[in-house]
Amino acid sequence: MKTIHRILLVSILILQVSCLPSKTANGSIVSASRSNKKITVFTTAENTDLRLSSSDNFISEPSSQQTKSTVSITLDTEKTDQTFLGIGGAITDASAEVFARLSPKKQKEFLTAYYDKNKGIGYSLARTNIHSCDFSSESYTYVTEGDKDLKTFSIDHDKKYRIPLIKSAIETAGGKLTLFVSPWSPPAFMKDNNDILHGGVLLPEFAQSWANYYVKFIRAYEKEGIPVWGLTIQNEPMAKQRWESCIYTPEAERDFLKNFLGPTLEKEGLGTKNVIIWDHNRGDMLNKRANLVFSDPEVSKYAWGIGFHWYETWNGGTPKFESVGEVHRDFPNKNLLFTEGCIEKFDASKYQFWGNAERYGLNMINDFNNGTVGWTDWNILLDQNGGPNHVGNFCFAPIHADTTKDELIYTPMYYYIGHFSKFIRPNAKRIIQTVSDKNLISTSFKNSDGKVITVVMNQSEKEIVYNIINHDLQNTITIPAHAMQTIVY
Repeated sequence: MKTIHRILLVSILILQVSCLPSKTANGSIVSASRSNKKITVFTTAENTDLRLSSSDNFISEPSSQQTKSTVSITLDTEKTDQTFLGIGGAITDASAEVFARLSPKKQKEFLTAYYDKNKGIGYSLARTNIHSCDFSSESYTYVTEGDKDLKTFSIDHDKKYRIPLIKSAIETAGGKLTLFVSPWSPPAFMKDNNDILHGGVLLPEFAQSWANYYVKFIRAYEKEGIPVWGLTIQNEPMAKQRWESCIYTPEAERDFLKNFLGPTLEKEGLGTKNVIIWDHNRGDMLNKRANLVFSDPEVSKYAWGIGFHWYETWNGGTPKFESVGEVHRDFPNKNLLFTEGCIEKFDASKYQFWGNAERYGLNMINDFNNGTVGWTDWNILLDQNGGPNHVGNFCFAPIHADTTKDELIYTPMYYYIGHFSKFIRPNAKRIIQTVSDKNLISTSFKNSDGKVITVVMNQSEKEIVYNIINHDLQNTITIPAHAMQTIVY
């Protein structure tokens, strides 16, 4: 009898302990019964201390608020679309130079923040530049002037800052990072304007030499222990910039891939590298490039997919998400990859400007819902001036470093990106869903481990109560004004 009493007493104590409230990451109290629900909610919201915070207190008890909500997000997990590649950012010369100026403690914090999938936001994708770009402290190439045969090719420049940072990022990410590489311009002697800056075009007599240059770069990086997953042919091939740039018409890009770059990669045993065309803005040209290349079997065989940026919104333009969806519809066997985007016109007083984060959320959700497989931010790190940048083209990054104080500055952009990258993992499948109210936008994925991830953004001035419906599972959740939520279940 005493034994039975002891068992009952222990059971009561366990029950009492399990019902004690616990604190979320933001300090709010959540009962254990809520934390045992089938779903978990993470929230970032303006004018609060919620930053990717566990926030199951936003889940309503069954039936308590369901009648109040007229907004619903309905998932059909049996209907899926594209396979997820990853999310990440560009490891530029600028990022690497700023990183090198941080103390070892801050360097470790930075790497963890981006690349650790448990303690950070789990970046799994990266981009880097083939020799210099605007976010380098100076213009440079890997060969001496006029060396058509590339006998002087050397990546020694990158060994000081950039290669060590890429290696550290790979290590922090668990030993694997999907890296693609992009050139901003061929060396000056290969171009008709004899200038690595200000546009110009690749001269025909240097087309093979330039194709060989990609091969040299890939092999040199892989010799350093940095696997290269893929490459874009040219960053922004329709932009004559005051920094490194080169113009390719649609036909010129097609012919360079068909006659030089594609065959050269195959000949050199690099045919499995994933080649991405365009690497410029959404809009009509995205569709034109896709149609020209993907409709030609002789060149399409070399192209993994098409890359795009968001700068069609420069000076007040509207995002052309429909062009992404049209390419996905017309060429379902090709891949769409967001290769670059950032907030331009750096202003240190706007580090915490919430609209910057919402621009990311808006673009990421709509790009994914239109078939995009991966999303690549621009610089992972810049200094307190939005650089370094050798032409004064200063911009924002999700994390800045004040190198005079050895401090890291986390912007809202970092947390909004994290709502996707931390939870949606490579090889996830996008789930088809519907949202009944335009005040909310959302996208959903199913990870390979079976977990479903739904990301919801509220850009309105008021909190919204919504139902999330997944077949026989229904939950009612409150999202604050100007907030992002990730629901895991």
